[in-house]
Amino acid sequence: LRDVIQRLALANRHYGYRRIGALLGREGWQVNHKRVLRVMGEDNLLCLRTRPFVPRTTDSRHSWRVVPNLARGMELTGVNQLWVSDITYLHLAEQFAYLAVVLDAFSRKVIGWALELHLRASLAVDALKMAISARVPVPGSLIHHSDRGVQYACTTYSDILHGHGIQPSMSRVGNPYDNARAESFMKTLKQEEVAGLAYRDAPDARRRIASFIEDVYNRQRLHSALDYLTPEEYEKTLSTPSENAAFELTSRELSRNFSVSR
Repeated sequence: LRDVIQRLALANRHYGYRRIGALLGREGWQVNHKRVLRVMGEDNLLCLRTRPFVPRTTDSRHSWRVVPNLARGMELTGVNQLWVSDITYLHLAEQFAYLAVVLDAFSRKVIGWALELHLRASLAVDALKMAISARVPVPGSLIHHSDRGVQYACTTYSDILHGHGIQPSMSRVGNPYDNARAESFMKTLKQEEVAGLAYRDAPDARRRIASFIEDVYNRQRLHSALDYLTPEEYEKTLSTPSENAAFELTSRELSRNFSVSR
């Protein structure tokens, strides 16, 4: 057992003892999580956690309309009921790049993203357009939640939401917990992909971020909130086999096409 735990922990260096326990279960081991914790502690295999530094990527001092928080207290029963969005920064060799993402709050799956060298509204718009193309939500069935940043409050972004029957929702002032699911993804991205890396340029960052999102985060990473399933696996429990095959192709092609087009 100790050898197996060491192998899994070294192959998944950002996993804590609970996720390692879930991986053990997938390999046929029935082990109490306390025993996994003890073994990992004895062998110095517990992942290190650092407080992330988050620079200012949100400018809420604008004259655009701010809408109330409609996502607070929502009880989700399926996909395409609540999307959450956020923006973060990445280090390049000689400058910063900025990443906008859209997640389905039910499955935590990243369904849209964009990476650029600027913080203009088009950054967030491109991520939203990818999500809409991937999901084609039914008008009137979806709430889109974000912070109060100018990229999300501006007319361009609001008009796209309105044109697809998507209801906007925004966090309260200075309350990151209102957008906790998006913040959680950004933390995972920084710890498991970005930490210690220096992307050469924007194309290099897009290629590597695309690989992390599509191949690792959506399809391999276990989520404690999803009963230790990946977002892909969690969504497949709700769909038919034909829907799963069609959706997987669409997701990969959209990510590839959007990345190449930039």
